[in-house]
Amino acid sequence: MAARWGSVIGAAVLCLAASGAAAAQTLKVTGLTGQKLELGAADIAALPHQRVTLQLENGKSEACDAVPLALILAKIGAADGYHVALALAETDPMVRPTPAMLADRCDGAPMTAPEGPFRIIVPGDLRPARSARQVVSLTILRLPVTP
Repeated sequence: MAARWGSVIGAAVLCLAASGAAAAQTLKVTGLTGQKLELGAADIAALPHQRVTLQLENGKSEACDAVPLALILAKIGAADGYHVALALAETDPMVRPTPAMLADRCDGAPMTAPEGPFRIIVPGDLRPARSARQVVSLTILRLPVTP
């Protein structure tokens, strides 16, 4: 995976958008060249999952089952409009021992409002500020290179 994304890691970010419609059970992914992919809850449930711990702000934690974002990104070559930007390197297991993940289940159950249908988990963050909830889309953008 590192070789595939190596040319864009320094110049691209992954933007995550949340929507007020937590009932939507689809995730829309847009690639660098505009290619589009829509994944339903069943599509995401069929992908390989890993158990990760989400650290909540109140000092509590939840055990979540999540898909490595790198698997979703490979498929394409927040209730308040919350957006999160991650460098592609943060999704790459060759760069981080605990890459960013997309959770569809926490504490053994499918995620529901106000957290679901999907939530980004960035293991290792001290606060869940980048663990966007109610995720409905992922967009890969190339950042402008400045001299």
